[in-house]
Formats: sequence, C-alpha cells, structure tokens
Amino acid sequence: MPATTPDTHDAIDAVWRIESARLIAGLTRITGDVGLAEDLAQDALVAALERWPESGIPDNPGAWLMATAKHRAIDQLRRGKMLDRKHEQLGHELEDGRESGVPDLDAAIDDPIGDDLLRLMFIACHPVLSTEARVALTLRLLGGLTTDEIARAFLVPESTVAQRIVRAKRTLREARVPFEVPRGAELTARLASVLEVIYLVFNEGYSATAGDDWVRPELCEDALRLGRILAELVPEEPEVHGLVGLLEIQASRLRARVGPAGEPVLLADQDRTRWDQLLVRRGLAALERAEQLAGALGPYALQAAIAACHARARTPEETDWTRITALYDALAQLTQSPVVELNRAVAYTMAFGPAAGLEIADALQSEPALANYHLLPTVRGDFLAKLGRFAEARAEFDRAASLTRNARERTLLLERAATCMRGP
Repeated sequence: MPATTPDTHDAIDAVWRIESARLIAGLTRITGDVGLAEDLAQDALVAALERWPESGIPDNPGAWLMATAKHRAIDQLRRGKMLDRKHEQLGHELEDGRESGVPDLDAAIDDPIGDDLLRLMFIACHPVLSTEARVALTLRLLGGLTTDEIARAFLVPESTVAQRIVRAKRTLREARVPFEVPRGAELTARLASVLEVIYLVFNEGYSATAGDDWVRPELCEDALRLGRILAELVPEEPEVHGLVGLLEIQASRLRARVGPAGEPVLLADQDRTRWDQLLVRRGLAALERAEQLAGALGPYALQAAIAACHARARTPEETDWTRITALYDALAQLTQSPVVELNRAVAYTMAFGPAAGLEIADALQSEPALANYHLLPTVRGDFLAKLGRFAEARAEFDRAASLTRNARERTLLLERAATCMRGP
C-alpha cells in the first residue's frame, strides 16, 4: 500500500540526504560535468516527489534516482546538448544495468579507494578554483549543505556563497577537469582545501546551524568516512591523521550531546559514560600517528590534542585546562582566526577565571566576521553570569537567541536568559 503523501515526502527527504552526494558523484563520472550532474540529480528528485506518493517508495530508492537521472541525461543527449560519444556510453550503461538486474554503479560507489565521492571532492577542490569556491562547492555537492548553511559556516553573506558556487561550476566545466584522484605533488597541494571541507561538513553535523535538530549525525558520518579514506590514500600526511583524530574524538560525544527530548547537552553536563570509547581510542591513535609524523603539530592536530584532553578526563573537574590554554595559544598563532580566539577565551575562563576570558572576548566585539555570530554573545553571557553581572548576561543571551537559526539552541539560550532574570 503506498505511503501517505506527508510520510512519502519525509522519506524522500531522508533518501535525498543519504543518496544525493553519491548520485551527483556517479553522474559526474558519467557526464564529466559537475553542474549538469547536479541538475540531473535535482530532476530525479523532482520526479520522485511526483511519483512516489502514488507508487510508494521503491525497494532501492538510490538506484531508482540514478536510473531516472540517466534517462534525463539521454533526453538531453537526444536534444543535442551532449556529445554523441556520451550518448552511446550512457545507453550501454543503461542496457548493462537492465541485463544484470542490479544497479550498475554499486561497485564503483562501494570501492573504498576508487571512491566516486572522493574523486568528486578532488574535482571540487581543483586549483583552478579559489580556495573559498573549492570549499563552498564541495560542501554543496558532497555535504548536502544549503547555501545558507555554508554562508553561516564561513560567516559571509548567502549571496556571496551562491555566486561562488555558480562560478565554480562554470569554471570546472570550461576547464574540463578530469574525474580522478590526483597523484604526487598535485595531491599534496590540494589536500588543504579537502581537509577544510571535511572539517566544515563535520562541524555542520556536530552543531547544526539551522533547523529543529541540534545535531545531524549523517553529516558527521560522511565526514568521518571521507577522512578515513584520505588517511588510507595519504598515510604519511600528519594533518590528515590530525583531522581524523579530531573527528573521531568529537564524534564519540554525539550520543551524549542530545537529551531525551532532543535538547542540547553541553560538554560540562554530558554523561561521559555515554561517550563512545571505541571512537575515542581510534581518535587517540590517529593523533599519536600525527604526532609521530609531524615535527610541529598543525591546526587539526592541535585541535585533536585539545579534544584528547577532554577525552582523557573522566570528569569535567579532571580536565587539564592549563594544557588546553597552551594548545589554544599555539593554535591561535597558526590560524589567526577570531573563532579560535573565542574558543581560547573559554579555555582561559576555565583555567584562570571568567575575568580572563571576558577580556579576550571583549576584544573580539569589533571583529567584523563575528558581528552576527551568535556564539560571541553566548560566550560573553556565560562569562558575565559567572561574574554575577546578570542583567548584562541576560542581554547577551537574548541577543544570541535572536541570531541563532537552530531552534534547539534558541530554546537553550532563552532558558539561560530567563535564569539570569532570577539572579544568583
């Protein structure tokens, strides 16, 4: 019996989150055009929205979407929008799929090294694009993030991100970038932007910028998978292992970050027995590998070392905050990032008291990149409350609540503002 329309639409949303990146990656391999691949994938999604409410969800929705997208590609071929050679190639692939009775791209998608997703990531991170365009495009294609979510991750206007993505697709098409994982020196040169993409995809999953969910575990899992693949491909790169170590340790807390009703649970309040110790061990091992390979720790390995301090502490009181402040000092020198500086302020508060942290946070109020960043007033509100300046703290929490786009986080911030009204 077909599902009801609302149920079907929810299911389609879930399928799209799981399958869209693989779908676009497979279509890019076939067509050689990232922009066209995304258009074909979107066409398949529209077809699913039209048909599945009546016919029900197919047994293999990913294969259905891929087959539909291929048929759309053939329709374009017949209108002369692609080369005859590609027409013949697609036709043969469709025929092979019918004869075998199984999705013809499964083997390529499941291959851990020859991974279409990884190839797509390296295309999106090609040197022909600016660093900002590489990251934005890859987040869009592989992370499934909207332009709004990417804009908030970068602290830039949404229109800026949209323009970057459109221009990036056009540039890749005109440059005829091959669908392959680079080798040698080219691979090394493109790693930095690939690592940044994986990092930002994970962060969006770990703390969602918008919507009703505090975390989006599927994004964390995708980022972890891609990070592990990279570690196999380039085992001598310390920052790859540093990033994997960071993500493994952070992912270990996912179950403890959300309460029974989906509400956020902050680090100090988490039940540490719910932390996944297998992921902790994997993260510590990856960090150790990075430390063995590196003369000096890079930004991701330093963040992994900070996460390791929390992972090794059985209780919040056992956390080595003095070491964490030293690690943040080193990280701030490397990155010159206002967000890192804000995190450093939190560490200083925990190690040396809220006045020390507030001094650092106050210096960030004139930072343009943080003008609409909700975590700055959140952090200042916390420091002010600890200092007993409750009226000021309440104003900061109210401002933070007005800036966040995440419903769960807004509720938490309004609750903290209400607590400030009651005083000590």
